[in-house]
Amino acid sequence: MESESLSRRALLAGSAAAAALLTPTVRAASGAATRRAGNGRRPMRPTPIGLQLYSVRRDCARDLPGTIAAVAKMGYRGVEFAGYHNRTAPQLRKMLDENGLVCCGTHTAIDTLLADNLMPTIEFNKIIGNKYLIVPGLPEKYRNSRQAWLDTAKLFNELAEKVKPHGMLVGYHNHSVEFKPMDGQIPWDTFYGNTSKDVVMQIDTGNALHGGADPLPFLYRYPDRAITVHLKEFSKTNKKALITEGEINWKAFFALCRAVGATEWYIVEQESYAYPPLKCAELCLRNLRSAGLIRGGPAAPVR
Repeated sequence: MESESLSRRALLAGSAAAAALLTPTVRAASGAATRRAGNGRRPMRPTPIGLQLYSVRRDCARDLPGTIAAVAKMGYRGVEFAGYHNRTAPQLRKMLDENGLVCCGTHTAIDTLLADNLMPTIEFNKIIGNKYLIVPGLPEKYRNSRQAWLDTAKLFNELAEKVKPHGMLVGYHNHSVEFKPMDGQIPWDTFYGNTSKDVVMQIDTGNALHGGADPLPFLYRYPDRAITVHLKEFSKTNKKALITEGEINWKAFFALCRAVGATEWYIVEQESYAYPPLKCAELCLRNLRSAGLIRGGPAAPVR
């Protein structure tokens, strides 16, 4: 992951976005929140929190059942897979069910969604109970020019139509290259400006800021598309910062996800470690609760 300096605009936009939430324009744009609240008179259900298992990948490789049990004990509601550690779909589903967890996404390579690979991928995800097929990055040929990004957008539109009858969504997860200008436009806008609303915008907050981009305006620009989001901290001075220990305006981000993002899952991803990875995952969840960003009691400590 590239380390970029945070622009003044990125630092200031969080508070600006929070203020903008009070304007009639944003209130009118909150159709997603209204739909989730039913008739507008019932309170919305809290959006659940999942963990991207890449955060604890070495633990998963060593002891996947034990790691999944530990994640559930912390208080996470779901997990997003980044690899299956040689387990079958029924084996994974059994682990989830035994721990009261659900699958809140899979990071799946683009090749697994193409041609003859698509149906086996759909069937695998049906078994584990997942509907979010998220591509975590793209080979160079899909992103080496503006035209390549336009062609990739067309491909994702086609994939979205193919998985829709199965109750699934496809999406894309950013790193930092998506925010480096290319032919007068950043690839993130080239891609999402040319994909349908059925293509999930899984924005990763920390990765976006490492690319020099503030993630908040994209929630406005592409409403109802941040169906799942990655919560990752950014700090210019502490590369091992956990969530709420850096510079991201989390209150503004969560408010925008509720108002215009149509967000169904918040997914924690921690890739740098001041403590053992499982402890970092626990502390991220605790910090979110302590900051009043999510509901729920304290997570059980990991020994």
